[in-house]
Amino acid sequence: MSRSAAGQRLALVRARLSLPTVRKAAGLFEGAHTSILTGKGHDFEDLAEYSPGDEVRDIDWKVSARAGRPIIRRFERDTDVFTQLVVDTGIEMQAAAPSGEIKSDLALVCAETLAYLGAQRGDRLGIVFGNSAGVERFPARHGLSHLDFILDRAEHALAGAEAPADVSAVIEFFLHTRRERSLVLLVTDQLWPGPADERLLRRIRERHELLVVRIADMPPTEKGVEAMAEISGNVFLPEYVRDDEVLRKEIEHRRREREEAASALLARYKVLNAPVASSADVLPVIVRLLRGQHREQ
Repeated sequence: MSRSAAGQRLALVRARLSLPTVRKAAGLFEGAHTSILTGKGHDFEDLAEYSPGDEVRDIDWKVSARAGRPIIRRFERDTDVFTQLVVDTGIEMQAAAPSGEIKSDLALVCAETLAYLGAQRGDRLGIVFGNSAGVERFPARHGLSHLDFILDRAEHALAGAEAPADVSAVIEFFLHTRRERSLVLLVTDQLWPGPADERLLRRIRERHELLVVRIADMPPTEKGVEAMAEISGNVFLPEYVRDDEVLRKEIEHRRREREEAASALLARYKVLNAPVASSADVLPVIVRLLRGQHREQ
């Protein structure tokens, strides 16, 4: 039975979040939204150097000419903000995380926490999720009943995933259906993005704010991973390979290289991101990401 069917989803989310934590995270969410509203209102705030994601129409050309570099005019306004959840529901999410938990369960906890914090602030929340078999979208709405509905759909998609991930297709779908500048919260695999995703990453950063939560995999060289593979579908290495120290280190090295390359690509486009290895990591990671973006304002 789904959490929504049992009528317990929101109660469980609230139970995970103490009131002081909710207030702190909601304040950090406010900072994230201040960023995406820059240049959108009528009350002038200040001047700032142009950075990827700022709109070209906000450049003050006279000031830029004097400074010798692009300078934008920043504005503030209190307005209705659109927050977009993007969830990777590829079959890879049926694998195990380092904690032994199933990655899809961790992805759902991340989505619930992010959605709840946004709803507490009064945001309109939308969701896009999918894999190589297709993409589903539910338009943005206000209210906790809407939050419960979209998370219920995400839970079913994560639990029933049978096709490989295609994060690029999910993001492309979002870009084609939403042009308003938004705060995009992506929950995906730790190895995303790859080199082929660079152009797409550049496009989304030109239009939107982006935070990425990356669900980590249990290392394929981990002892006892065979038992988890039966439950989660992990790809694991034969015991004789794991017992070969040279091969094991080479495999671990290559995986670290992929993870570091993904992190470096996100850093190149100033995308704040962090891995989640267990359910205990979820709230600290989300608060850390929001705090990091708050500092960038």
